[in-house]
Amino acid sequence: MIGVRHHLNRVLEVWRPTAVPDGLGGQHTVRTRVGEVRAKVDQPSAADRALAAQSGSRHTHTVYLEPDAAVARLDELRGDGQHLLVHHVTGPSLPNYRRAEAELTQTEGHP
Repeated sequence: MIGVRHHLNRVLEVWRPTAVPDGLGGQHTVRTRVGEVRAKVDQPSAADRALAAQSGSRHTHTVYLEPDAAVARLDELRGDGQHLLVHHVTGPSLPNYRRAEAELTQTEGHP
């Protein structure tokens, strides 16, 4: 089995939505850092973007990960000044890598 580790040229922090008490008997959601993953971030092909648009998703970047990377839908991957919101995570027919379709988001106060 051929691995992809040598292609994964970045380390990204994984931030996951977590429900926390709001002090008034309810909850609100915050993002909690749950770890780091090695990754390669690419722009998707035109075909990938068209397929995402058909399902109403915004796919601005494709993130390649190790096959056992703990990344899930709605996680945020952060690194190098980028915040990527994960919309979908899949693996190929052979477990060589995982692929996450993500949307680059801007944080408040950043151009």
